[in-house]
Amino acid sequence: MAANRRSEAIGGGGGRGESVVVDCGRRRSSCGYCRSPNRSSISHGLIAQSLTVDDYQDLLDRGWRRSGSFLYKPDMRTTCCPAYTIRLKAADFSPSKEQNRLRKRMERFLDGTLDTKAKPELLEDLNTSKVACECECHGRSSLATVETSVDVEEDKNEPEQFMHYLSDAIDKAVQACIESEMFSANLQLPKASVKGVSPTKKKKLVKGLENLSYTSNIAFQLAATLRRARSEKEDERQSKFSGNSAEDQLPSELTPRSIGEKLAQSLSQMGETSGFLIQACDGHLNFYCISEHASADKTGQEKSLSKESPRRSGNKRRCMVRCCNRCSGNRQKLEILLKRSTFEPEEFELYRRYQVKVHEDNPDHITGSAYRSFLVDTPLVFVPSTSGGSVPPCGFGSFHQSYVIDGRLVAVGVVDILPKCLSSKYLFWDPDFAFLSLGKYSALQEISWVKENQVHCPSLQYYYLGYYIHSCSKMRYKAAYWPSELLCPLRYQWVPFNIAKPLLDRSKYVVLSDYKDQDEKPVLPPVSDHISEHQHEESEHKDLNDRLVGDEEMFDVDEEDVESESESSNVELYKTEDRDIGNALIGLPGSRLRYKDLRGAFGLAERKYLEAQVQRYVRVVGRELSERMVYSLGHRGGGGGRRRRWLRFLGWFFLGACTGRSSGLRRPGSSRWTRRTARFCCP
Repeated sequence: MAANRRSEAIGGGGGRGESVVVDCGRRRSSCGYCRSPNRSSISHGLIAQSLTVDDYQDLLDRGWRRSGSFLYKPDMRTTCCPAYTIRLKAADFSPSKEQNRLRKRMERFLDGTLDTKAKPELLEDLNTSKVACECECHGRSSLATVETSVDVEEDKNEPEQFMHYLSDAIDKAVQACIESEMFSANLQLPKASVKGVSPTKKKKLVKGLENLSYTSNIAFQLAATLRRARSEKEDERQSKFSGNSAEDQLPSELTPRSIGEKLAQSLSQMGETSGFLIQACDGHLNFYCISEHASADKTGQEKSLSKESPRRSGNKRRCMVRCCNRCSGNRQKLEILLKRSTFEPEEFELYRRYQVKVHEDNPDHITGSAYRSFLVDTPLVFVPSTSGGSVPPCGFGSFHQSYVIDGRLVAVGVVDILPKCLSSKYLFWDPDFAFLSLGKYSALQEISWVKENQVHCPSLQYYYLGYYIHSCSKMRYKAAYWPSELLCPLRYQWVPFNIAKPLLDRSKYVVLSDYKDQDEKPVLPPVSDHISEHQHEESEHKDLNDRLVGDEEMFDVDEEDVESESESSNVELYKTEDRDIGNALIGLPGSRLRYKDLRGAFGLAERKYLEAQVQRYVRVVGRELSERMVYSLGHRGGGGGRRRRWLRFLGWFFLGACTGRSSGLRRPGSSRWTRRTARFCCP
């Protein structure tokens, strides 16, 4: 009978393995957010010996998280900083202006056009590696390379990116004029701006100038600035009666026309190598496409260009925009690599640098074993890809996503890929690249990854950002990924952030699903399943959720952190119906039994103690999960030493009773039983 029940339990995992957990009980620890001197962070903990991706997905949707193999869920009512699970539906994601600027900043850094004066040694180090141009006209060097320039979204932004590129080039030419003392170094000169010429305006141009693509009026702005500076120094009365125009008040070499010609001369070399000709026309800097100008003189080439496909035309345009920097060795190559969670010395060294410089950790406390238990070890059972379309090509499980620029590791994201989501666990990055905001950039990449892989796995729709703590200002950035949702800590419903925010502004702990409109009508629909469980939790006014530091907390499961039974809960039976815990799956060495088949083997006192533990476990994981996951009694785990030894003792005793092997004990009620149980039950 026991063998049948075990087969039933294993089969319940859908062929993806078995979840086995050990209860660590309620625990107190210091808080990394409010920095309270007291051990004010309160949570419930489990140690997962193995965990299926389906079960972990359901645990996430009940507010659990993992740190290595340790699962935790804070007591939202009593912990100092309540943490709400936050997620985003990737298909609905709408990037903000700041997030779009962040993408462009990365692209400009890869192009070599981003001004990073604070890190000159970094650019010199990166530019030592020569990178071949990857435009179509020069051939692709690697299909595995992740180039943001080939994204469809970035195709739309190419003109704007090239205008940024030209603007930066003009600013450098202006700086050269300052160094040559043509302009005063004490003046704050305007920044250049380049505008595109619309097709409508091109049609109105005279013949031969139809290839005008971009223009800038920076020469007029510079002349106006110099004129104002000069007028402040001159005698006001003399200026009033001079009768000269404002332009005549400037030396001839500082008029808009002369300034434009000087800048065009400085930019001519850059213009030719970029596929553009630069000319100054009455103070305007005009950029003409050389390739189109040449094709106008050669009929055969013009016909060839007219037959090109839009895709090839787009690639050539990309080449004109970026080929100059790439071919000169300034273009950086960004690779984003996804691999299963393993220990890599290079990643550990990057983690050490990040913790020391960013979080100011003591280097002596950053050990390889602690790093393994925090970010490498995982209880998740790996699920390989299938041809059925229900699993992405990488499979389900725990992964490290590394970001490499020209062979240099700059960031590592630790993620869990599950049936419904990509769950972001932690990210550490090179402090030398802080100006790229790699934490926010990696989130955008992970959202894009979810969108792309929905083709392979339709159920994979969400991006989980970890936890949102409204009282912690460092966590507010997560709400910027719009439209996001928060998990109600009581009924486990998802509530739009715009509804939750006004409630959290008033109180740090809120039952989010209780929100009502102005007419006192519930905005969210009621929950139909597990209603008795929710009613019980509401009556007890007690629910558990979880916490993290940075983007995740590293837990050390110490016995001294675990509250004693008298502190955490009364040993009296909860007012829970038998059906709520009767089907809980209990794990013994070599056996799997339902609790209803196990409790009859114990006396009243022993059953009362064990039942209190099982009831609390069922309450924090939910009845459905308690019937799938194995609640282990026969394995060594974390938690309070006395309680742990007692549960293991019960497991071994019952195993001996079922198999007929002697456990050294007589039947319950005997004097020897009483003496032995007293050793485990009494302090």
